Amino acid sequence: MGRLLTILGTLVAVLGVVFASTMLFTVDQREQALILRFGEPVGVVNPWNAKKEDPGLHMKTFPWEDVVKFDRRNLMLDIPPQEITASDQERLIVDAFARFRISDPLQFYKAVTDVRGATARLAPFMEASLRRVLGGVKSNDIVSGHRAELMVAIRDAVNAQALESNLGVEIMDVKIRRADLPEQNAEKVYSRMQSERQQAASQIRAEGEERARTVRAEAARTVRVTIAKAREKASILRGAGDAKRNDIYAAAYSKDPEFFAFYRSMEAYEKALVDGKTSMVLSPDSDFFRYFDKQK
Repeated sequence: MGRLLTILGTLVAVLGVVFASTMLFTVDQREQALILRFGEPVGVVNPWNAKKEDPGLHMKTFPWEDVVKFDRRNLMLDIPPQEITASDQERLIVDAFARFRISDPLQFYKAVTDVRGATARLAPFMEASLRRVLGGVKSNDIVSGHRAELMVAIRDAVNAQALESNLGVEIMDVKIRRADLPEQNAEKVYSRMQSERQQAASQIRAEGEERARTVRAEAARTVRVTIAKAREKASILRGAGDAKRNDIYAAAYSKDPEFFAFYRSMEAYEKALVDGKTSMVLSPDSDFFRYFDKQK
């Protein structure tokens, strides 16, 4: 009896293992699984665009169903460096790559079967878009200009072709690793770029000098106007002072003509004799020295 139970237990265990191996499967959270029945897709588990993730243990409907798993993460599309002719007829060696993801596992399996098939289909799209977009701009824009806008345009172009071909993939990003000039063209292009920068610098310098001249001229005009106004005001004040002085002199003269004559003579003596630089030839009895005469 005990031996029979042991045999039955072993048989159940073997059947359980067989059942588990044929009917159960697990899906990692980084994976999405496609269920095939006689080679035809019949269901998807944990697809990328699902509203709710469903990783973990799952069971097949029939034991003869197969499970094909795809990555839910971004995948790499790498192409060989391409020689591009820009719109200014300069040639560049462009090394670029793209990242894509499987957005529709069912359509992906029908169209390309696996990742290798997908990269084989996407590579020509990538190369054509790269040539078309970069061929429409100047080499300076590719080397040191608007790379971000160019990469977005390439991504959109590849996405449009992938969508039109129903590949079940979505291009997430396109990057340019490097864009170098062929050795035979590098020196010529660099010289032209240097000349353009020098020309731009000369133009900026000329505009600065013109602006400086304008500012200096405006400053000089302001100085002249300010000085002229100051002189005008000084003349007005001086005239008013002279008029006031003359009024005082006239009032003093009217009160005491003799004292006024004496005061004016003292002023003349101070201006003519004190500084020692004035030479005069006068007669001793000149009226200029009348206040030096003791008898007067």
